[in-house]
Amino acid sequence: MPLLQASEGLVCGVDEAGRGPLAGPVVAAAVILDPACPIKGLNDSKQLSARRREALAIEIRAKALAWAIAEASVEEIERINILQASLLAMRRAVEALATPPSQALIDGKHCPHLPCPAQAIIGGDGKVASIAAASILAKTFRDAGMLELHLLYPQYGFDRHMGYPTALHLQALKEHGVSPVHRRSYAPIARLLRL
Repeated sequence: MPLLQASEGLVCGVDEAGRGPLAGPVVAAAVILDPACPIKGLNDSKQLSARRREALAIEIRAKALAWAIAEASVEEIERINILQASLLAMRRAVEALATPPSQALIDGKHCPHLPCPAQAIIGGDGKVASIAAASILAKTFRDAGMLELHLLYPQYGFDRHMGYPTALHLQALKEHGVSPVHRRSYAPIARLLRL
């Protein structure tokens, strides 16, 4: 488990989940951790089991000074592209924080337009505790949303692949066609629609 850098003051970490899937919204979270209430085991959400992520998400919500989750819809992804939709979701998450941050640390190469100074950190979810916390909240929230979409569209198996382009998902698309929650601009979906 890496020793993640803690932030002093009202610094929020920001990360997104769901850029790669073929379906569903992209989700972002912003978290201001409380230095007086450290959370053990924070890490990039992709390095944690689903059970561990869920337990940490509960702890983050209970102990953080502030946290917020926001999303950009499939329609917004189609209209402005996935990068811009990810940045939009990040901005919405930061703006939804009950406590305005003095600075935002963003996972990745790009910063959204924010009302506070922002710094992009490549691989930040494995380096900075608040970004790791944001990655966990974004991932667990998005997974829960995909389970809800599974109830509406069980034929696609969203409960198993969360919308990612697995062999199972691609086969289901061939058999059942494209649903309203699929991202039509993504290459595998666009190819199917051209057939």
